[in-house]
Amino acid sequence: MRVAAMRSGRRRFLCSVATLAAAVACHCGHAQSARVVTDAAGRKVPLPARVERIYAAGPPASILVFAIAPDKLIGWTSAWHDAERPFIAKRYADLPALGRLTGRGNTANVEVVLQAKPDFIVDYGTVSPTLSSLADRVQEQTGIPYLLLDGDFDRMTDAIRLIGTVAGEEKRAEALARYAQETVSEINRRVAKVPAGKRPRIYYGRGPQGLNTGLAGSISAEFIEQLGAVNVAAELGRGGLVQVSIEQVLRWNPDIVVTIDPNFYALATKHPLWRELPAIKAGRLHLAPNVPFGWIDFPPSINRLIGLRWLARILYPDAFPEDLRPIVRDFYTRCYHQTPTEAQLDALLRPA
Repeated sequence: MRVAAMRSGRRRFLCSVATLAAAVACHCGHAQSARVVTDAAGRKVPLPARVERIYAAGPPASILVFAIAPDKLIGWTSAWHDAERPFIAKRYADLPALGRLTGRGNTANVEVVLQAKPDFIVDYGTVSPTLSSLADRVQEQTGIPYLLLDGDFDRMTDAIRLIGTVAGEEKRAEALARYAQETVSEINRRVAKVPAGKRPRIYYGRGPQGLNTGLAGSISAEFIEQLGAVNVAAELGRGGLVQVSIEQVLRWNPDIVVTIDPNFYALATKHPLWRELPAIKAGRLHLAPNVPFGWIDFPPSINRLIGLRWLARILYPDAFPEDLRPIVRDFYTRCYHQTPTEAQLDALLRPA
């Protein structure tokens, strides 16, 4: 997903390296490595013994680092929207927007990264040869260690514990890793008891038109598989995100439509073709909450844990009858370091 979008940005990112040789040399001399960590790509990455400043290469990594080591995250990939800021403590919301190194619209460059003086860079999500090569280039040409972490659900606890270890936040990371493991295990245990015939077929509509979706194996649509449901787009094969047509979705005739885009949600309730879809006619179109981060994707990071609980209750109300308010309150307090108000919980859980 991130590879195609960042190729042109990669050229822009690397083109100014030569002009910063002196700064790089200074950084290399300052951050003498004291340990070597193996990342998800199998790369041996030298890290300083003490870590105080972490640069997140993209939004998924920023959420991961924020949850585990909020005082060591040196900035966000983009500025906050007004609706998002109240869910984050001011001292963290006021961190600068430094841009992103990977993904759509990558905006950071060598100057920004070096001026931020991070102890290391981390990217969290899809691991591929292209991303591994980029990490090697950036690390070699800036002198800043660059870790790649696998964003798959099955590797989430590994990523949490690794960040905790390198950031010196082992206790907090272990508590979060156990929470993540228990959350997924409990959901899996309950879903396993649901007969196959009662597991819904889901279409995940992304983008303002709802015609961007994730294939089987896509990190963006992984939540469907985690909930034991059927991704109707899986018949197109495995991979990342693809464009489809309304006619394809009508032919698939999903039981439920899920989206993260308010624009598509509004469109689907009025568009004559979308309204022909039985799921939408029956009110089975669901807009996932998205502040301060999306609950099921965008970005696909540990924020998906609360999205699993939210969607599990929608898909299997008999298996997940409990009130979501205390679950959401606990998640936000644990991962975002600020307890939501009752009014904020109302807004998050209010049907679209």
